[in-house]
Amino acid sequence: MQYVPVVSSIGKPLMPCHAARARQLVKQGRAMRRFNKGIFFIQLVDRADGAVQPIAVGVDPGSKREGVTVKSEFHTYLNVQAEAVDWVSKHVEVRKILRRGRRGRKTPYRKNRKNRARGGIPPGTKARWQLKLRVLQWLAALYPISLVVVEDIAAVTKAVGSLWVRRWNQSFSPLEVGKAWFYGEVAKMAELWTFTGHQTAEMRHAMGLTKSKQKLSTVWEAHCVDSFVLANIVIGGHVEPDNKEMLILVPLQLHRRALHRANPQKGGVRPPYGGTKSMGFKRGSWVKHPQWGVCYVGGTSKGRISLHSLTTGKRLTQSAKPEACQFLCYASWRVFHT
Repeated sequence: MQYVPVVSSIGKPLMPCHAARARQLVKQGRAMRRFNKGIFFIQLVDRADGAVQPIAVGVDPGSKREGVTVKSEFHTYLNVQAEAVDWVSKHVEVRKILRRGRRGRKTPYRKNRKNRARGGIPPGTKARWQLKLRVLQWLAALYPISLVVVEDIAAVTKAVGSLWVRRWNQSFSPLEVGKAWFYGEVAKMAELWTFTGHQTAEMRHAMGLTKSKQKLSTVWEAHCVDSFVLANIVIGGHVEPDNKEMLILVPLQLHRRALHRANPQKGGVRPPYGGTKSMGFKRGSWVKHPQWGVCYVGGTSKGRISLHSLTTGKRLTQSAKPEACQFLCYASWRVFHT
């Protein structure tokens, strides 16, 4: 990372500095080394405030992958490619089937709550937009973000019989409802700008940039090119990308506590399943282990916990002692650099 985020002694985000300057401040004792979920930054010990310049965050939403770029007029500080949360609706459907099955058996079950209030946003849709908001809040703790630029996406207008009901999108579409909620939350933290996909494409062509058709690849041109263009539309500055390094963010699929497993095990027994705690650690927490280094916490068995790689998500061990793990931070995702 060429430029390092800087926060004041009271935690206020200041303008990033060059990596060489950050090393100098640490060596002089004027700053301390810090990490925030995979991002290295420094915290000043002799300054509580400072002047800042406008910094914009471009957000390119997607169904499978999303791009986020943090940049000022002169520098691109960070590119993030995040995987979208796309499994919640399937889990909700399975939960509904299991609950309906229990209501037909002589077993304890929760009574059906008709028309239950959930904010008007389906769980799967809300989970998608919540991830975007959490990423922005994470970045806002490190950079003095003043502008958020989002590519505005819209649902396809549906027809009812021979009549086109254009109002359907704004009032009933899960995408439109979730988007409106997200825009309201973003407006509380920074100035919000939106552009259509057509406007983004025109600006991208004017800048001489191309977008990759390989949407699932981990190259800058797949999604971060559009988030860079979006931020550049508002903040201005350089046309040629000066930083194509990316931070890949993968949300963790945690298994919440369930009544029992869906399918019986040996002997017809349905053992308890799921949970968010592993021997005192919240699952997904980042820890430092003497042998496995920095990794995250998975499940637990027989008084030991599982540790997983931040890069691949692969399980490293099932027999780590809880007392040997040094807690670093809570997290609901894993990250790695490209």
